[in-house]
Amino acid sequence: MSTKSKTLKGKYVFYFGDKRAEGSEDQKSLLGGKGANLHGMTKLGLPVPPGFTITTEICDYFYKNKQTYPKGVDLQVKAAISKVETSMKRGFGKRKKPLLVSVRSGARASMPGMMDTILNLGLNDETVLGLIEESKDPRFAYDSYRRFIAMYSDVVLGVHTNCFEGALEEAKLARGIELDTELSADDLKQLVTEYKKIVRMNGKEFPEDPWEQLWGAVGAVFGSWMSPRAITYRRLNSIPESWGTAVNIQAMVFGNMGDDCSTGVAFTRDPSTGEKKFFGEFLINAQGEDVVAGVRTPQSIEKLKLIMPKPYKELVAAYQKLEKHYRDMQDIEFTIERGRFFMLQTRTGKRTAAAAMRIAVEMVKEKLITRNEAIMRVNPDQIDQLLHPMLDPKADKKIIAKGLPASPGAATGQIVFDSDDAEAWSKQGKKIILVRLETSPEDIHGMSVAEGILTARGGMTSHAAVVARGMGKPCVSGCGALKIGEKTKTLSIDSLVLKEGEWVTIDGATGEVILGKVPTILPVMSKYFKELMSWVDEVRTLKVRTNADTPQDSRVARDFGAEGIGLCRTEHMFFEPSRIEAVREMILADSEAARKQALAKILPMQKEDFRQIFREMKGLPVTIRLLDPPLHEFIPHTDEDLQTLSEAIHVTFDRLKQKAENLKEFNPMLGHRGCRLGISFPEIYITQIRAIIEAACELVRDEKFEIIPEIMIPLVGDYRELKFVSEFCKREAESIIARFKEQNKKFKLQYLIGTMIELPRAALTASEIADENLGNAEFFSFGTNDLTQTTYGLSRDDSGTFLKDYLENKIYEQDPFAALDPVGVSRLMELAVTEGRKKRTGLKIGICGEHGGEPSSIKICHDMGLDYVSCSPYRVPIARLAAAQAEIQSQKRL
Repeated sequence: MSTKSKTLKGKYVFYFGDKRAEGSEDQKSLLGGKGANLHGMTKLGLPVPPGFTITTEICDYFYKNKQTYPKGVDLQVKAAISKVETSMKRGFGKRKKPLLVSVRSGARASMPGMMDTILNLGLNDETVLGLIEESKDPRFAYDSYRRFIAMYSDVVLGVHTNCFEGALEEAKLARGIELDTELSADDLKQLVTEYKKIVRMNGKEFPEDPWEQLWGAVGAVFGSWMSPRAITYRRLNSIPESWGTAVNIQAMVFGNMGDDCSTGVAFTRDPSTGEKKFFGEFLINAQGEDVVAGVRTPQSIEKLKLIMPKPYKELVAAYQKLEKHYRDMQDIEFTIERGRFFMLQTRTGKRTAAAAMRIAVEMVKEKLITRNEAIMRVNPDQIDQLLHPMLDPKADKKIIAKGLPASPGAATGQIVFDSDDAEAWSKQGKKIILVRLETSPEDIHGMSVAEGILTARGGMTSHAAVVARGMGKPCVSGCGALKIGEKTKTLSIDSLVLKEGEWVTIDGATGEVILGKVPTILPVMSKYFKELMSWVDEVRTLKVRTNADTPQDSRVARDFGAEGIGLCRTEHMFFEPSRIEAVREMILADSEAARKQALAKILPMQKEDFRQIFREMKGLPVTIRLLDPPLHEFIPHTDEDLQTLSEAIHVTFDRLKQKAENLKEFNPMLGHRGCRLGISFPEIYITQIRAIIEAACELVRDEKFEIIPEIMIPLVGDYRELKFVSEFCKREAESIIARFKEQNKKFKLQYLIGTMIELPRAALTASEIADENLGNAEFFSFGTNDLTQTTYGLSRDDSGTFLKDYLENKIYEQDPFAALDPVGVSRLMELAVTEGRKKRTGLKIGICGEHGGEPSSIKICHDMGLDYVSCSPYRVPIARLAAAQAEIQSQKRL
């Protein structure tokens, strides 16, 4: 090992074993999640093989000091190894009763399969003979040795595992056998020699010294924290790089010493459905990586009760004790060595959204957790899984194979066999199904962009299954009927051959693989979803509205619990085929009279739009933004389209071409748009006001509606803009209301006129904009898409090509268009809230940008004292949950 002169003064190695532990389960930031739980399980009296944890602080030092260790760590590690030797009555590097150890990562947050693990460390040409003498089983000893060489060489020396897999397959082919377990001791001994040759052919030498092996493995585990797959996983799951990983070194126990040995992975509840039943898999005569890697398809945990009743009984007692202690569903790993049961790991189990809902609700009813804890247990982004379509049970479908239902949900896509290709295809906008023999941590980037994952090998606890469930991706694993040609890029099932790019559908709830595309239907919310969301609504103080431009979107959002519309974009209605010609006629008009003539055609259509939306949102507020985009967006851009338009509206091509040229702007997003259009062409906004107010008045008169339209004027940067536009809008609104009063003196319609705060100047001058004697805004709504653009000086449409460079180089911690900037943009918002409410007590303020459905942004809005957030219909439940979590967190701070 390489050290620097700096000596450690603190304790950086923590021992656990013999029912005592130097660390505790609440030290996750120091010991990592795995390490903290190993110390916790030891203190609970569970049979945990002894070992020790090297803390995350060493990981931090490792990266800050050119991948070296501080002086003194080696002495602490040697002292800890000595304790393990004493506990196990074995010697590290000794031929007689050799001590073998595993070396595993352990970050604060669970990152299954993303970092490196090494088993059987300590084996060499000498200690393997001692293992044979002790076990009386040369086959077991050489199997463990060849596994260690392959794993160590891959992880530490950089010799890819495929080199060793090839040698293994050749050995089986030469013997005419199919399974690894059919290889003899001599076969495996020969493979050890062959594996070492492979290492030398790759310019490396396999180390015989166990201490050199140990420090090589420790360095590799620390090094894997910055591996591409770990970086990708952290990015996908918002795990800070600064957390680092701990390293856990633990005495080996063996599940591969014979038929009285086993290894397995289990969950204390079903991670797919949340049902309260023990769920897991095991393999006889195997090591842990065999279960997770999916090399062999394991057996269901229930069968272990018949094969090994005593260890199974101990396993059941252990899982029940752990779930009760941690008060959450646990993901556990265990080994049975010659009938003796050992616990190797426990951690909070990854689960689907449906399972998270059910587990949270049922644990409240079991009095394990409180309602607030249940609300905090569900990840808001995870709910997205529940809100999207599932396969239509009435649809015709041709089932071509069936595997294990590893992660629920339905996905349709074009089959792709390589994760790099999957990423490339996804960037082209293609929907893909990633098809692999089995997935590995190196596939994380391909899995993250796939619609679903399909594997030929692996069980319900394989890498593919666990990662897919965590991502909310449908997955079918262990589909043995698949024959995958990775070189030919084909998928064969009996006589059927599918090439890369052909369409398949997978159903992760049933394990079915279906040829072609299958139609979908909207999901049905479970009783657990409804109950948890009722608790959510009792807790949260922040209202949740929706961004909706159609009656259909409004209906969906209301069904999902929206409390009104925070943004109705009137321009989206203009693009309807039935009215686009009238819109273009209005744009091409050369006089106010001609524009009014065209607008008269649009008026009844817009009025009907608003009438339907108001009807869907009966009794709830509706905020309508007046026309915002520049007019050139409504005009065709190609000569061919212009010629078609010319013939349709009987205007010469040359005139159309000239008008299109005149409307062009160098920077249209900062050009003639928003309230600037209303200032130049008041008749456009007047027509929209007429449509809004007449629709509302007619519903109040004819259907006794209670409704308060909120009319929003966009892109205001100066209070005088708002004053100018709102005055003529109010005149039009009042004249319409007066007409209805003539019919019924008791007639009333209240409405509000406010503005979007989407320019820095608007935020800075919010007191003037809200002042009743100046701008007189009756409400604010933050348009954070444009506010982010104009604060950063970034184009949302153009920055996608280089923002990734900012994220990769850690210039930005997050995409400012995906999550609200907590420093700059939020500071402008906070200023606007404070200044606006100083001038207008109780000023209603919300947010209607895309950030309104993003959990961390919702927390900022809650803490800022906004009245509501508004988001797309399918994110309404996500926003409701995030708002409740923000309220619970604020209560904890008090």
